[in-house]
Amino acid sequence: MDVGHCYLDGNADVVEFCPHNSFHHVLAASTYTLQEGDQPSRSGSISLFNVDLGRVDLFYRLKTAGIFDMKWNPVGGNATLPLLAQADADGFLRVHHLKNSTNGDALEEVLNQKVSSSMCLCLDWNPQATSISMGLSDGSVSLISLEETKPTILQEWKAHDFEVWATSFDPDQPHMVYTGSDDCKFKGWDLRNGPSEIAFQNSKAHQMGVCCIAKSPHDPNTLFTGSYDENLRMWDVRSISRPVNETSINLGGGVWRIKNHSVVPGLILAACMHNGFAIVKVNGNEAEVLETYNKHESLAYGADWYRGSICQPDKKEKTIVATCSFYDKLLRVWVPESNII
Repeated sequence: MDVGHCYLDGNADVVEFCPHNSFHHVLAASTYTLQEGDQPSRSGSISLFNVDLGRVDLFYRLKTAGIFDMKWNPVGGNATLPLLAQADADGFLRVHHLKNSTNGDALEEVLNQKVSSSMCLCLDWNPQATSISMGLSDGSVSLISLEETKPTILQEWKAHDFEVWATSFDPDQPHMVYTGSDDCKFKGWDLRNGPSEIAFQNSKAHQMGVCCIAKSPHDPNTLFTGSYDENLRMWDVRSISRPVNETSINLGGGVWRIKNHSVVPGLILAACMHNGFAIVKVNGNEAEVLETYNKHESLAYGADWYRGSICQPDKKEKTIVATCSFYDKLLRVWVPESNII
């Protein structure tokens, strides 16, 4: 069931529901638009929407540099305020505070840090929200501390041969950061031992670039990766020096982004580039597609679950999904048909 849709002011690439209490209804969507020419520019925006069954209402828009990735700070970390971090084409990390405001500026920039002359392609918060890892277009990874009044770059190292599209902290082992790249390699880094010490490297499983990495919030031993080779893979990371690829499923399009459901174990929302969106159920070593969504006309890039559920008029509780596609600038909010919640 479609809840609503909206066309953004640029090429849509990320959607993120706020995980913080009192702000679950807030959906952030970002854009990245390349203006080609003698002096090419990469512009972007962050749009905020109020989402409920039956409505998707824009209430704030901020013009920015072109955004490749953005994420809200995790619930339960040191930060009690809802903060939205962006990785942008100008090589900056910027963090915005979502204010409980119905008029005026809803987002207030509280931090900006020039990270690199290269583009910042992806980011992730550590579980305590005291630092952020960022993947760069030159193959490097930066670790930025947010604990002082001014952000500081703690470490930066050459992690891959090509663009780093995925970086992810392990919430169960916060000293571990996983990275994935266009060089087809999936790597793990132990931050306690210095950036040059690699915990593991897998260069055989993925036939094309690694686009996304997500640890299961329900099983400390399970991690998922998505790749341009169209496969969603599940890994057992109990032996951190040699993760085991337990199972994989071909989703018919490059797996650009994956999101675990916060409540239902093994339920994954995937953005599959040329093949729309898929809801996948992983149970043990078995994986199956429960539902697909193909109402976008362009590359499927952004996807997220609403945190919690919304009560329908018939008193049944339903989950909500937000998705966006790139060139058609389209944001859609919909309720899965599968009885998954």
